Amino acid sequence: MLTLRYSFRLIKAFLIRFKGLLLAGVILGIVFFVLLRVFGSYLFTSHTERIGITGRFRTDNLPNFILQMASDGLTKLNENGIVEPSLANSWETSDKGKTWTFHLKEDVLWQDGKKVTSETIHYDFADVGIELPDKKTIIFKLQSEYSPFPAVVSRPTFKKGLLGTGEWEVKKITVAGSYVQELILTKKGGDKKVFRFYPTEERAKLAYKLGQVDTLSNIFNPSPFDSWKTAQISEESNKGQVASIFFNVQDPLLSDKSLRQALTYAIDKKTLGDERAYGPVSPDSWAYNPQVKSYAYDVGRAKELIEELPEEQLENLEIKLATTPVLLSEAEKIANFWEEIGVKTVLQVSSAIPNDYQAFLAVFDIPKDPDQYSIWHSTQPATNISNYQSPRIDKLLEDGRLELTTEERRKIYLDFQRFLVEDSPAAFLYHPISYTVSRK
Repeated sequence: MLTLRYSFRLIKAFLIRFKGLLLAGVILGIVFFVLLRVFGSYLFTSHTERIGITGRFRTDNLPNFILQMASDGLTKLNENGIVEPSLANSWETSDKGKTWTFHLKEDVLWQDGKKVTSETIHYDFADVGIELPDKKTIIFKLQSEYSPFPAVVSRPTFKKGLLGTGEWEVKKITVAGSYVQELILTKKGGDKKVFRFYPTEERAKLAYKLGQVDTLSNIFNPSPFDSWKTAQISEESNKGQVASIFFNVQDPLLSDKSLRQALTYAIDKKTLGDERAYGPVSPDSWAYNPQVKSYAYDVGRAKELIEELPEEQLENLEIKLATTPVLLSEAEKIANFWEEIGVKTVLQVSSAIPNDYQAFLAVFDIPKDPDQYSIWHSTQPATNISNYQSPRIDKLLEDGRLELTTEERRKIYLDFQRFLVEDSPAAFLYHPISYTVSRK
């Protein structure tokens, strides 16, 4: 009995002395429980994001921003397009750009925990020989000198089984025909990103409406989601792309440079996009030339150039302007500008470049390296969509591939931009704003 009374008095004294601490502990416990109920799903469970991407992609040309989440290249390009080390810490050429030797960093691991070695690096290049003198050295032997090669191997590489070196791991790829339909990336902790690919922006928007994706990435027109209270929209000016009108310079009408220049002067570019573009190279690039011909909106100059055309051309002055569905509203504005200077314009909507086009409005992905040989050189009919032929431009593009020093290459590409813009095989209009739509 005395023992029980003693225990009771001891407990009572303890409670009186430490009641403040005990009360605080109870309150903190309640707060912790509430926070756990509210935020526990974020702290202790994985998160899945479903992202809609517009475009048709094969396994060998997936968007670079997705590949960079999963792996690295031998090199990487900074925001100005300058080559920097990545999996390789150094490289050199012994014969002016025909043979390139890369030295790998120490202790870089694949996602399976094994070291990155030369024999586990995979690049599928046609007509390029590869030698592996040791585990940390890889040698590429090209058919001819090519100074931009270090930029080419900035593309992420994967070990067999699609194992990379990045934070995210390729878990699954679904392909229909030759095109990727779905790509799933996962990372430690269970977070998952599901990329779903759609041939057109309208198809991607429909997927968002149906709840098949939670986010739309890199779309050009946010409507109708800009009026949805449940949608959150962010925008970004994309200087890595340029909206351009490619003129078919082999067309009887558009072979005349004066007409191409007149059509370019006639367009009020400010009504099409916020970020004006002046040429084929990104303003962020180390090779950008800010002093090319600007083609500021000038109806008077456009009409002067039109009046100087041969009389037989003036009698049949009609242009077919083709464009993709997403750029139709911009094409309609351009058609009105051309009608104002007396050029009848017929619009044609196409998801691909028509075989018999005269002018084609499209968004052009600007290469990170200023080498644009495949786009403008006269020997590249499959990719030179303007059918452009210029001995001067050909020579500059050839020289740009042979010169090894950045400063000398820069001089070449400054001239390339100046002469190309003057010749007007394309009208460079604006850098498009891209939108990301996500659910609130």
